Amino acid sequence: MKFKKIYLMAVFLSAFFLLFFEAGASAQWITKTLDETGSYFWGDGDTSIAVDSNDKVHISYYDATNEDLKYVTNASSAIVISTIDSDGGAYLSMAIDSNDKLHIAYVDTTPSNDILKYATNASGNWVITTIDSIGLTYPGVYTNTGIALDLNNKVHISYYNAADKDLKYATNAGGGWVTATVDSTGDTGIYNSIAV
Repeated sequence: MKFKKIYLMAVFLSAFFLLFFEAGASAQWITKTLDETGSYFWGDGDTSIAVDSNDKVHISYYDATNEDLKYVTNASSAIVISTIDSDGGAYLSMAIDSNDKLHIAYVDTTPSNDILKYATNASGNWVITTIDSIGLTYPGVYTNTGIALDLNNKVHISYYNAADKDLKYATNAGGGWVTATVDSTGDTGIYNSIAV
């Protein structure tokens, strides 16, 4: 019988941890400290984890002290931490495609920005795209994003637009980015998720 590893993330005020459960004879939880710079316990400090087809771990997370979107992986065997976006990375969600490439939806909450962004390494390097202005009056509104990929590795994102108080949807399925309002009944979709 082939055993699988179960991965969990734990975020504390001054450190970021990865916990994984190694099934089999030892059957115990193992903890690894990944990042101790900045702080990670914040109202908008999300984390997201994915495991690729080679059983390598990919984690995106928000460094609230430095307002950075960060990424850590063991894809090269060693644990490597990098900053994807130094202009915010809150309320994030991440998905991995059929080519083991990462796709992250997040919000840039740095002063005067409040925009929905999308980052991907599908081309080999991280590329960041601004999708929509969402009008967050940071730090007054806490929200989240949802992201999913279809069979063609096209991106589908759900998010809350605080300016209009609407649940919205964005996709690049047709080529360029298109946004649409899903529900405009007022304060709808602050906490959302999406599946394809």
